[in-house]
Amino acid sequence: MRVGFAGLGAMGGGMCRRLADTGHEVSVFDLDAEAVRRAAAHPGVTAVPAVPDLAAPVVVTMLPDGAAVRQVAEAVLTELEPDALIIDTGSSAPADTLELGRRAARFGVAVVDAPVSGSPAAARAGELTLMAAGDTDVLDRAEEVLSALGRPHRVGPPGAGHALKALNNLLSAVNLAAVAEVMLAGRAFGLEPAVMLEVINASTGRNHASQTKLPDHVLTGTFDSGFALRLMLKDIRIAAGLQADAGGPAPLGTACRELWERAGAELPAGADNVEVVRWLEDAAGRELRA
Repeated sequence: MRVGFAGLGAMGGGMCRRLADTGHEVSVFDLDAEAVRRAAAHPGVTAVPAVPDLAAPVVVTMLPDGAAVRQVAEAVLTELEPDALIIDTGSSAPADTLELGRRAARFGVAVVDAPVSGSPAAARAGELTLMAAGDTDVLDRAEEVLSALGRPHRVGPPGAGHALKALNNLLSAVNLAAVAEVMLAGRAFGLEPAVMLEVINASTGRNHASQTKLPDHVLTGTFDSGFALRLMLKDIRIAAGLQADAGGPAPLGTACRELWERAGAELPAGADNVEVVRWLEDAAGRELRA
């Protein structure tokens, strides 16, 4: 299948290569010329000069937000054949997704929101988790591309994928801040970070932050998970909006959003999301690294 792919960052670069490796003919575009050059060096991947040239039966986007997805969609919609698909694999607000679906339907084009969870390495290996949402017949048509990228989970009607992605990332952010907070307290008591993680990860407090983010990206001092803090904060804000719309109590979500807002305001613009731990370290006056 011919696939157009827009967005060649940490995740998109690996995803487009994975599609090519599974037999798809992939055309790519990104504003970053070097990212395009790297992608197009891979067999089966071809660079195109402009967004409209991405027109194909399936166009995949891996872009920072719904506004960027809309820009790509507006540029390519008039070039697409009826029954083409746009698959948004990034994190967008569900309301933006629904509006894009209404706009695309005027051209006979369907939209699938299938945000992904996983690392850049998982993107290259086709081991992502995809939260796919849309009408059943549309998801059936998207299955070939989605399954090449990882394991698709059909989570509901249009917009449901982006809602679940934001809520998942809010939970991830809560976990990261909580693990760092308790480990800083343990550090002040005299406990060694590696020992704390060993026990936490063999106990009921374990989570993705304790199992991966802290040992791989914090204790090493690299702070290089590959996911920007500004993007995590965007998803936290989307999730906070969903919680507000739901009308129930959300004290943890509110506290998490406020913490990440403060960290985002004080850390460098390009900070990785795990650098929230560095910010907490500075506030505590101690480090988790040996």
